[in-house]
Amino acid sequence: MKVLYLLNFAGKAGTERYVESLVKYLGPQGSGQVEPYFAYNTAGLLVERLEAMGVPTRQLAMNSRFDLKAAKALAALCEEWDIDLIHCHYLRENYIALLAKTYNKKLRVVYTNHFILANDFVTRLSNRLLDKKQDRMIAVCRKGKEQLIANGWSGEKIHVLHNAVDLDAWAGSRANSTLRAELGISEDRFVMLCASRFAPDKGHDYLVRSMKALKDVTDVPFTLVLAGDGELLEPTRALCAELGLDEDTVKFIGFRKDMKNLFQAADLYVNSSQHEALSFLIIEAMAAGLPAAITDMAGNPDILTGPEQGGVLLPYDDPENTAKALARFLEDKDFLALCRENARKNVEARFEIRKLTQATYEIYEKAVKG
Repeated sequence: MKVLYLLNFAGKAGTERYVESLVKYLGPQGSGQVEPYFAYNTAGLLVERLEAMGVPTRQLAMNSRFDLKAAKALAALCEEWDIDLIHCHYLRENYIALLAKTYNKKLRVVYTNHFILANDFVTRLSNRLLDKKQDRMIAVCRKGKEQLIANGWSGEKIHVLHNAVDLDAWAGSRANSTLRAELGISEDRFVMLCASRFAPDKGHDYLVRSMKALKDVTDVPFTLVLAGDGELLEPTRALCAELGLDEDTVKFIGFRKDMKNLFQAADLYVNSSQHEALSFLIIEAMAAGLPAAITDMAGNPDILTGPEQGGVLLPYDDPENTAKALARFLEDKDFLALCRENARKNVEARFEIRKLTQATYEIYEKAVKG
């Protein structure tokens, strides 16, 4: 089956990892069930990675959801490449792909929704109008499906498929990591890792205030390592200074590509986000053997509900109770070990990449068959 993966911005975030995984495991390097192609509006790291895998790529201007010129160009490109199905990942591309079906009757369209966002009235109305053209949809968490239905799409077309990872890719041990030596962190110091963009919905303000509260409830030495870049990086640094959190307590290390190295150095992965659908970083960290302490928001409860699944859910924007929950990981070694063991078991049972890609291919088949 020839599948065109369509993405507006081909950058470096979770959606791009999702596309890359599908190409890798369904394409010629994997099961061979899909002959992959890729089209994008704005170039980024994903284009380089897919081209290195031998995937044909093409830049396609997509200026708005109702860009008919883009729809015609997409239809022509699909005819040139003899595409069977387009897999979209944002609303703009999905609308353009659905409109392209007007010019290329063969096309079928699958849309994966990676967010939990309410649409405005006009968008909900246009969703309903285009719903008859939509073949299949994928939501990466249960609340994502609920929101899609609330946004005007037909529930019977929506499948819930969680994001997934390759466990073998994340296997390793502390001995393989160079991060502690790089940062001057001793082996006996407890390290928490949070890797995300410094953006309003990622909760860094709340997380940093939780570190201040944590210092008041535990005597165990700890360091929070913050990886990532973004608009709120400098304000977050300023907040740390204001709260008296020194570099031994909170370290900023910028955007990093060596996530496995970071995971292996840490004792706990922390997610403070308000609006995650289903975070790749959380399940990657758990695949690497890290327990997780994540906010009880959006799709995070789909990942875990308690220690039996490898961690705890944190009350969002509640530094005092978050600090109490984190303190248990620092002070109770048996609890930490239990969560570490269960984290990897949870990923193996529920978030393994080959199970996801095969389930995705089955959705492709349903879309093509009508």
